[in-house]
Amino acid sequence: MFHALADPTRCEILRRLVAEGPMPTGRLVEGLSMSRQGASRHLSVLESAGLVVSKRHGRQVVCHLDPKPLRGSQEWLAEIGRAWDERLARLAASYEP
Repeated sequence: MFHALADPTRCEILRRLVAEGPMPTGRLVEGLSMSRQGASRHLSVLESAGLVVSKRHGRQVVCHLDPKPLRGSQEWLAEIGRAWDERLARLAASYEP
């Protein structure tokens, strides 16, 4: 998932899905100045990470955001943050006069 989020274009695609909800692929990548193959590659990475789900509706492919992987990472990052806060507090306490 972090690999998928490391690219600014993929982050923009996710921002659009958060702001506007599910939308057809063409509209989702509109204005991102990339080829169809580039758009397909970015969407494939997001789908592999579990962040985007694509469903065919007739001739259109509609993309949906799936926030579940983000929630799991958020919990993991919060846990790491708490551990670092504790370590830094112990370090600061050891240097107090």
